Amino acid sequence: MAPENTLAGFRLGLRNGWRMAECDVQLSADGVPFLLHDATLTRTTNVADTALSPALHNDPIAGHHPWATLAQLDAGGWHSAAYAGEPLPTLADVAGFSLAQGLCLNLEIKPSPGTDRETGRVVAGHAARLWAQAALPPLLTSFSPEALAAAQTAAPQVPRGLLLDAWWPGWHATAQRLGCCALVAHHPLWNAATVAEVLAAGLHPLAYTVNDATTARQLLAWGVASVISDRVDALGPAGDW
Repeated sequence: MAPENTLAGFRLGLRNGWRMAECDVQLSADGVPFLLHDATLTRTTNVADTALSPALHNDPIAGHHPWATLAQLDAGGWHSAAYAGEPLPTLADVAGFSLAQGLCLNLEIKPSPGTDRETGRVVAGHAARLWAQAALPPLLTSFSPEALAAAQTAAPQVPRGLLLDAWWPGWHATAQRLGCCALVAHHPLWNAATVAEVLAAGLHPLAYTVNDATTARQLLAWGVASVISDRVDALGPAGDW
């Protein structure tokens, strides 16, 4: 319904009655945390536009460029003409908007290759500072234990969650070592037994990416604490939940 990882997407979610959002945070070459899902800019920006600087046009890896260069990009036109010109937001932009609107956040730490610890450290430090006066800090999640360990060291007071796309040996010990409060798993991994196991481990089970109401209701019935969706329209009005 709107381009992902943009303030336009958050605004649309709010208009539909939702009060928490998930987004992806990585670092520019000069250490500015900003929102983008992929390691490359190709899918969700106009980086292929030959009118852009040669540096951007020839190298689509986001983490290779300083923020001043990334700020030139259009992160909305790929979605539809209505969102053309929508910029990539910084984490500071998102914090200001979210705090003003009462929107809670799940920030997925999304390191560029080889930057796990630095990304975890910087994102957690910014989150601690930007939400220092907030009643509810953001939840920091990641598939990378390295990134979460760095976040734990940098800002132990900001809650953390381990992301999983498959069950692997040692997930419980890893989540425990990282001081996680949540386990965020791909929704087909959840059933009554796995939810009970995670709850018994003292963790909140969350599910991604759930795009139909029937699946969402089944997950919640099993005891999943929260579902992450990119189809707020398919799940129906927020008031129904």
